[in-house]
Amino acid sequence: MRQPDNLSSSTKSVTPSGFPRRRLASYYFVYFTLFGSLLPFFGLYMQGLGFSAWQIGQVMAALIGTKILAPYLWGWLADRTGRIMPWVRGVIGMATLASMGLLWVDSFAGVMTVVILFSFFWHGGLPLFEAYTFSQLGPNKAQYGKIRLWGSLGFIAAVLVLGELFSRYGLAGFPWVILGLFGVLWLVSWSLKDQSISQAAPLAAEHLGKVLKSPVVWSLLLVSFLLQFSHGTYYNFFSIDLTAHGYSKQSIAWLWSWGVLAEIVVFLAMVWLFRHYSVRNLILASLVLTLLRWQINIWGVDSIGWMLLAQTLHAASFGLFHAAALHLIDDLFKGALRGRGQAIYAATSQGLGGAAGALLAGLTWTLGGALLSYMVSSLAVLLAIIVAWRWLRLEKRCAR
Repeated sequence: MRQPDNLSSSTKSVTPSGFPRRRLASYYFVYFTLFGSLLPFFGLYMQGLGFSAWQIGQVMAALIGTKILAPYLWGWLADRTGRIMPWVRGVIGMATLASMGLLWVDSFAGVMTVVILFSFFWHGGLPLFEAYTFSQLGPNKAQYGKIRLWGSLGFIAAVLVLGELFSRYGLAGFPWVILGLFGVLWLVSWSLKDQSISQAAPLAAEHLGKVLKSPVVWSLLLVSFLLQFSHGTYYNFFSIDLTAHGYSKQSIAWLWSWGVLAEIVVFLAMVWLFRHYSVRNLILASLVLTLLRWQINIWGVDSIGWMLLAQTLHAASFGLFHAAALHLIDDLFKGALRGRGQAIYAATSQGLGGAAGALLAGLTWTLGGALLSYMVSSLAVLLAIIVAWRWLRLEKRCAR
């Protein structure tokens, strides 16, 4: 159903003059190339080192769990200094140095230590960069998807290329790939000029605590936590589960890529979706489709057709929800609170939710395999649907 045009200022289809589209796209491309290297292959790499499912779950929880504190710390520092890009360059540079540790460690304690170090800096970069991107977009937030889709393309490129390379030569070179990509990302960060946060419209005498008390804010954060929690099984054990059912590394790589291709389609359609549907309805739709996705992963794993359908639903469980949630977060945290708003969202959903989901997935997979793990994920999404339906009620609609 077409929604009223209550945000007409957001309807422009062009970005502001001088918007560094290609340089922003390059940063997203390389950043998510790193994700495309870590998520499908890190679990397999650790399995090759002899780690148990519980140990893999703990390392992945640490990888994601640093998002609980790191984004808010770096966001607070950026807001205090009034600058974003110097902090982005600093944290990515430190992450690059820390990732060198993967070249020398192969024990559980060693890998855990290195992961905590590089992820603490790495995860501070994206929320700051999201705030930077939205500050550049101004009222044209619906254009975000056209920039962000390059991150999805980077993810696909990594999965396909590395899937082929690792199939031929094994995973011994995995640490070198991670180090190299961190170095490239750091170089790309220097191509973007800084912008003072004070150039954004100030939040008129509104304190962060007051914003956080809003039912829309806390319900969105809770829903984001639950949805990201539900992805723990998928991120930790999807590749391992497919391997156990006879899928080759190339097939696994293509399935990961197919999910991200579906995500790109959603990003391209976001302007149209925001024009015709409310943020609340988009979020509810993404949650219902995510619930369907986890059930398919339980019962359809032996069928490539069902797995393709499940991966197509990544467009909803990540792409649709992420774009809608970021659109709303930028609407709720303005001016001097923009960096911390993105950081709070990242810390709550991808940080706390991701870490809890990864840790519990390691336990449930050990106790009951895919059935127990995906059922717990499904229950989390069901609870998210209830919260969103009851409390995520918006006064404003998305732009036409």
